[in-house]
Amino acid sequence: MTTRTTPALVLDGITLDVRDGDATRRLLDGVSLTADAGELVAIVGPSGSGKSTLLAVAGCLQIADDGTAILRSADTGEDIDLLADGAAAARVRRSHVGIVFQQPNLLPSLTVREQLVLMTRLRRILPPSASERREAEVRSAELLDAVGLGDLADRRISTLSGGQQARVNVARALMNRPELLLVDEPTAALDRAAAEQVTDLIVDATKRFGVATLYVTHDPAQADRADRILEMVDGTLTGKTGGDTAAA
Repeated sequence: MTTRTTPALVLDGITLDVRDGDATRRLLDGVSLTADAGELVAIVGPSGSGKSTLLAVAGCLQIADDGTAILRSADTGEDIDLLADGAAAARVRRSHVGIVFQQPNLLPSLTVREQLVLMTRLRRILPPSASERREAEVRSAELLDAVGLGDLADRRISTLSGGQQARVNVARALMNRPELLLVDEPTAALDRAAAEQVTDLIVDATKRFGVATLYVTHDPAQADRADRILEMVDGTLTGKTGGDTAAA
């Protein structure tokens, strides 16, 4: 019997309702899941089933009405509340969570390297020190090499292909050494070859950097690369297939 370590991420009983005219609509209905450090969990399901909403809650972008969401810090071992609000949520998001959005939303005025270095500056209230700036330069170079863009570090975003921009998107999400990586269909607008390259990067980054990764996708080929696949229907995780079949 395999002994499971303490999960890096624990979501338990996550429930979220929104107003829909005079009625209330339930977007998430008691969702529970865990993810270990270095584990890639794919979340599949029809459009509108709550997949992206779940990522928003885990990423401190939306507060659930009920439930608990805990992330264990790799540095201190402390439990971080992902249901914090206001300034506390912003600090958690900047320091512990990396988000790979469907659209990269990169800044056209910055170079590839500067897209990553900016993340370090956003993490702090005060301007970074000289040593922190040097560390950010080293970290950005390492990540750009890891995603195969080391030789394009000084290029403007407008000169990159869609696949290259998606790779910058992944590298940027990893810049602040997050414990949790949230990936929301980053390959939807890419051709098959570019999509496979980006998925390869996310699989590799999950293992190499030891992050717990939740990967929302409609593509069965991408989902099959995950350690586990969970299915969401009408705001509820109704089943799982593939990979590790231990309890979610």
